[in-house]
Amino acid sequence: MDERLYTIPLIKAKSVPRTKRAPRAIKEIRAFLVRHMKVENVKIDSSINELIWGRGREKIPSKVRVKAVKTEDIVWAYTPEAEVRIPEKKEKKKKKEKAEEKPEEVIEEEEIVPEEEKVEEVDESIPSEAWT
Repeated sequence: MDERLYTIPLIKAKSVPRTKRAPRAIKEIRAFLVRHMKVENVKIDSSINELIWGRGREKIPSKVRVKAVKTEDIVWAYTPEAEVRIPEKKEKKKKKEKAEEKPEEVIEEEEIVPEEEKVEEVDESIPSEAWT
């Protein structure tokens, strides 16, 4: 895991029309990190996004301090003040292990009651004339 601290100038983003400055600044940060960290996949944290967009899309900061952490083929970028945990890959459990852990359920057979022992319940509230 490689960790670096950069000060990225955003003067090129200030030269574009006012309404396009904040989106251009995010693109400049991404391009800077691709160039210096030599990785195509760059993830920008919300702390940097809030810093750029904090005063609106027209009034961006002239430079930004960025902490870049390189893990395998991904670069995570965030402000140095932000405490961010880099997600680590977790190994998936195999399905075979899960199947072995479950005990086999024993199916109990229902007791068969002979017809002679069955007793029909009759509702006494209904008159017997209604039965016929």
